[in-house]
Order: sequence, then structure tokens, then C-alpha cells
Amino acid sequence: MDLKQAKKVTDDANQLIDAYMAAHSDAEPDYLALVNRAAHVHTINPRMLSGHFQGRILKMLVRMIQPQRVLEIGTFVGYSALCMAEGLTTGGHVDTIEIDDELEEFIREQLAKSPFEERITLHIGDALEVIPQLDTTFDLVFIDADKRLYREYFELVLPRLKSGGFILADNTLWDGKVLIDKPESNDYQTIAIKAFNDFIATDNRIEKVILPLRDGLTLIMKK
Repeated sequence: MDLKQAKKVTDDANQLIDAYMAAHSDAEPDYLALVNRAAHVHTINPRMLSGHFQGRILKMLVRMIQPQRVLEIGTFVGYSALCMAEGLTTGGHVDTIEIDDELEEFIREQLAKSPFEERITLHIGDALEVIPQLDTTFDLVFIDADKRLYREYFELVLPRLKSGGFILADNTLWDGKVLIDKPESNDYQTIAIKAFNDFIATDNRIEKVILPLRDGLTLIMKK
């Protein structure tokens, strides 16, 4: 068996395991299934969606952490924001930032499908410009936007995160490309994710652990 065949076997096995985990976790709520379907029909890259399994993880993490203020960087269609809003206790709120203004109407349509729409404020713009305008301290931050800017996002939100608060950074295994010793010079996202992971690993302001969930999810707690 050559490397290409071995990778296919591994990918097939991972898909079966993912399906098994999803089948033995809480079901995807009907309103989220509608959002999921709409993303696959109307967007170019529906793979950016958090999806059923990771969505249930996000909801569970919010249940465990019990944040009052949540910040999300990278809304896409609103699926992950809705999952986190679903897990909030009374009075909790999600601020979510999306840079693509062409998605605004579509996102608002998806949020309206949920009973948790009122728990979410959508901001359209560059997160690096929007975040300094948000005059609040956050308990939880979910980073899932431009991989090339993860370090900048992290440094910007850390002072706005309460002590004991959490940052969740998505896609930190980057389809296994983080194992490539020397990525192609124009593979800017892989280079940036590797640099972010290396930086986080030695930052003594935080505690951190990478979970091998989907494309990698790093849990970071501010000391």
C-alpha cells in the first residue's frame, strides 16, 4: 500500500469515526439543520461551517464555562454563533464579527430561524477594527477567521478576556499540514497556523491544550 492509498484508508476510517461520534451525541436541532442545508446550497465553501458534531461541542463548552459575554471572530453563516447562544444561561450574549459584508443578509436570515436570535449581535467589519470598539470584558472568545491573523486576534482579545476566561482557536491542526516541516513559501495559512501554535505553546500567560477534534481545536485559559 502506497502513501496515497494509506491516506485514503485513514480518511475513510476518520469519516466513519466522525459519523459514529455524531450519531452517539445529541442530535442536531431542526433549526440548525436548516442553517446547515442553506450553507451547502447557497455558499461556495460550506466546509467552513462548524457542523453538527463541533456545534454540539461548542454548546457543551458554553454550558461548562457559563460565560456571560462571548466573542466570536468569524461568523460565516451563523451556525457556531447559534450553537454557543443555545448554551448560554439567562442574560448571556454573543457578539460575532464577520468581515464579508455580502454575507450579512444571509446570516441574519439564518439567525432568524433560531429561538436564540436575540442573544446574538452581528458586527460586519474587520475584527481588528471592530474589537477595540467593543467596550466590554469577555468570558469566552472563539477564533475561527483568517488563519493568517490568529496571532493578531489573540493578542487583541487577551487583554479583554477576564482572568480564568477561555479562548477557543479553531483549525489549529490545519488538515495535518502543521506536520510539514517546511511548507511552501506561498502557503501563508499553514505558515501562520504553525507560527501561532508555536507561540501559544511557550506563552506563560495562559494554559493550553490542542484537542484533535475535526481540524483541531485549541483550548486556551488565561491565568
